[in-house]
Amino acid sequence: MEVLRYRSRPIVGGEAEGPVVVIDSLSFYGEVDPETGVTSGGKALAGRVAAIRRSRGSTVGSYVIYALKENGVAPLAILMERAEPIVIAGCVLAGIPLYDGLPPEFFERVRDGYRVRVHSDGLVEVLGPGQP
Repeated sequence: MEVLRYRSRPIVGGEAEGPVVVIDSLSFYGEVDPETGVTSGGKALAGRVAAIRRSRGSTVGSYVIYALKENGVAPLAILMERAEPIVIAGCVLAGIPLYDGLPPEFFERVRDGYRVRVHSDGLVEVLGPGQP
């Protein structure tokens, strides 16, 4: 597989590289266990780049994101089509790199376990299949 490159908008800066977990829609409050970092759908966020197409939910979601970091089970970074204020606030509090502006094609092409590298300038590279 050739390396795929996408441009995104850095919201909370930082760099990350690791396996990706792809989620179409997520509410951090009620769908993510802040103790384990596992979603109600059984996907682990810890040590992964979370590609979350869209988020929804309560303002408590910001505190869940912060708790993920405090409990050592946070994603390495979060990539989104369009970040909303709850996720932005949570990532700022927790210091988790957050990028948005990724096109729908990114979420259609990337699969769980693909290796992704996120650069501080917003470049997102999909390096290819890895271990799911």
